[in-house]
Amino acid sequence: MNTLKYTEAKEKFFFIDVRSPSEYEDDTITGAINIPLMSDEERKLIGTTYVQVGKTEAKRLGVNLISPKMPEMFEQVIDLKYKHGQLAAFCARGGYRSTYFASVFSSIGIPVFQLEGGYKSYRSEVIEALPKLNDNVNYIMLNGNTGVGKTNILQSLRNLGCSVLDLEGAANHRGSMLGSIGIGKCNSQKKFETKIYDQLIKADDNFVFVEAESQKIGSVSIPKFISDKMRNGIQIFIEADIQDRIENLKKDYTISDDWISESIRAMDMLNKYISKDRLETLKNEISMGNFDIVARELMEKYYDPMYNFKSDKINYAAKFKTSTDSDATAMEILKWYEKDIKTKQ
Repeated sequence: MNTLKYTEAKEKFFFIDVRSPSEYEDDTITGAINIPLMSDEERKLIGTTYVQVGKTEAKRLGVNLISPKMPEMFEQVIDLKYKHGQLAAFCARGGYRSTYFASVFSSIGIPVFQLEGGYKSYRSEVIEALPKLNDNVNYIMLNGNTGVGKTNILQSLRNLGCSVLDLEGAANHRGSMLGSIGIGKCNSQKKFETKIYDQLIKADDNFVFVEAESQKIGSVSIPKFISDKMRNGIQIFIEADIQDRIENLKKDYTISDDWISESIRAMDMLNKYISKDRLETLKNEISMGNFDIVARELMEKYYDPMYNFKSDKINYAAKFKTSTDSDATAMEILKWYEKDIKTKQ
């Protein structure tokens, strides 16, 4: 069995994460596939056995739990070997689980390397690299009221070849109190930072477009060294008519079949800002599918006043009018960037 460091393997090997499903979900090496040696329940059982009975019995239990799964794992590894060539397995710290996995397959003529230090070594790489990547870029901040389509404009800018940092995509959350509707739970802080790392390491320009965000996006926080540099970035403003903003929001918030029930539950988070009676009225409108009515009221009476109070204090380098056509807006921003920013560097 051979071991190697992440820096040696990252561009040459396909990674197999042999940790439990919950560990994999919390964060993993980008692109890695999960072939768990143990389920979450089995991992807990082995940990309990280790503490209460001893190391040898915990290992015995581990072998008994893992062995029946080997035929299925064999088929998965053979398929991955055929598709990707060189394989490297990792667990939490490069310990028993990845040692067992790599040893078993290497012993039967299917070379699987072991990642030295496991996921922990990868996490160290991310933590060490992020500040350096951040130092190498300047941010162009997309400001604008709720619903102007900043995330869609970022995607259009990316399609035009611009370097982009999509923080809401990294968080899997839209930033507002209702920002998880239709897209599931917010990513963990570790996964959030990994996805920021993935985007910044691909930046091929020293200017990176990013949406202006609060420090927190859902349950995650933007690393302070990034948010500090964002505040000092070039600020641009995007505006749109309210009906266009409603249409943009409708595309995002009604994508799920359960959007009505999710929206009604999420509305309770606004109880500090909206009276109980009015909140019930808005919930009733949602239950009847009247998205436009609710979106308009929330923007005009809640989101816009709160945002405008902060926005009025910013000195914008440029302003753009958009509609529901993010591609056209992105093209206008790109023309401005090439004329007023890039040529002056």
